[in-house]
Amino acid sequence: MNEVDLTIAHGQQSALAVNKVLKNTYLLLAMTLAFSTLTAAMSFNAPPLSPWVFLIGAYGFLFATHALARSPWGLLTTFGFTGFIGYGIGPLIGYLMASQGGSEIVTTALGGTAFIFFGLSGWVLVSRKDFSFLRGFIAAGCLVLIAAIVISLIWQMPALQLAMSVGFMFFSSAVILYQTSEIIHGGERNYILATITLYVSLYNIFMSLLHLLMAFSGDD
Repeated sequence: MNEVDLTIAHGQQSALAVNKVLKNTYLLLAMTLAFSTLTAAMSFNAPPLSPWVFLIGAYGFLFATHALARSPWGLLTTFGFTGFIGYGIGPLIGYLMASQGGSEIVTTALGGTAFIFFGLSGWVLVSRKDFSFLRGFIAAGCLVLIAAIVISLIWQMPALQLAMSVGFMFFSSAVILYQTSEIIHGGERNYILATITLYVSLYNIFMSLLHLLMAFSGDD
């Protein structure tokens, strides 16, 4: 086999690997979103979790998933994480669905989240553009937003909450661009890690839209 044949064979193998990661990622993402919807519905009438309990539980599951992502246990912690997230936001969704105009807020937030995700993902998949240059912005943005979360848990400032919602939307949109680009350019071969990254981005966008819509409607 000559060098040209080897190059072609390598390219075909890479394309197959990319398609496999994309397929598995979107399949697992759909399953985790469905599972989150189920656990959220189960907690509609449950008392809200303490912000600290939610934060510690979410990051605990997240770290466990990253640690086990290359083993079958990674799937278990993935569903544990997404189920916990769904259960945690269920009381808020239940409150909104039972309040006047609340169902429209939830529906609008869901529609906006879907529009942003499919729009950004479709852009990357069609254009094949490399968004690896966003890595530095994402790293810096992550640190800033974590600090803002801690501050908001200590001091309740409405203006900070709104600023965080906007910040999370831009940050999560950048993460979707970056992660999708990493998959199609061979930088990410673990579909569990890719799924978790996209799931967290969708969660952040949905919750940000929810908080912004609640604030502007006077329900926050």
